[in-house]
Amino acid sequence: MDGKSPTPEFMSLLTPEALERLGRLQIIARGVVEGFVTGRHKSPYKGFSAEFAEHRQYVPGDDTRNLDWRVFARNDRYYVKQYIEETNLRATILLDASGSMKYVGEKAASVDGRSLSKFEYARQLAASLAYLLINQQDAVGLVTFDSEVRRYIPARSRPTHLSILLEEAWNTEPGDETNLATTFHDIAERIHRRGMVFVISDLLDDPDELLKAVHHFRHRKHEVILLHVLAEEELTFPFSQWANFRGLEIPDSAISLDPKAVQAEYLRRVQEFVRRIDAGCGQMRIDYVPMCTREPFEVALSSYLAARQSRAQ
Repeated sequence: MDGKSPTPEFMSLLTPEALERLGRLQIIARGVVEGFVTGRHKSPYKGFSAEFAEHRQYVPGDDTRNLDWRVFARNDRYYVKQYIEETNLRATILLDASGSMKYVGEKAASVDGRSLSKFEYARQLAASLAYLLINQQDAVGLVTFDSEVRRYIPARSRPTHLSILLEEAWNTEPGDETNLATTFHDIAERIHRRGMVFVISDLLDDPDELLKAVHHFRHRKHEVILLHVLAEEELTFPFSQWANFRGLEIPDSAISLDPKAVQAEYLRRVQEFVRRIDAGCGQMRIDYVPMCTREPFEVALSSYLAARQSRAQ
């Protein structure tokens, strides 16, 4: 025996494929965030760092090196230059663990030869995001929820914090019904410092109430990224033979029907639901990222982050 401790099971959430694809990407906040250490993200606090913000009148004790002599030449008054400070990011990942996330599509991506449920796909996304954020010395927290908050882990930036987040995601199992609106309002009141909020969910709830709840995060000055995880079958309804369909959040809800009889109406409603969420996010300047479990999670996530990074340059 070599005396080495076995690798914890939860570390399997970080697959080699994901680490290879995501290794050169960064997550940069577009708006201002509140943090504790110098980093890459704009802070609401003004100091004397890289990016010019505004002038203010000189007062005794100010560093004379920050005097703007051009302004003095025009106005015969002393003004100092103020700059936007940079800070580390505080991000919170919201991971949907409601019953509908149990669904495993026949065309879903697989890990180790096993097709992923929507929840397994979502927690792989959460694990990869947490790894990226902590690797760039930012702070990240995790909230698991179904009809209410199940676990709230505040944001930390220590490298050891990653294991805490991964272990929580690994040990979480999908459970009760969805109540996104009430839960999001609750979470929004708990996150006090402005930062980034990643929502990973199938969003199967009333879209109008959902958007009102997401707006609560924006009202509190957070940047929001909504990762909408659905299975291929939920988007295309490819079924052709009589079958029993069962709601994963509703006990004893099985119903036998001919899928061809409802396919057109089902697809119309799904498309309208997605369109409503997309439009609402656009109005609030929220990144809406549709993700299908048919596409490997590391491909979907790296594509979004690469496009986001390109737009920021």
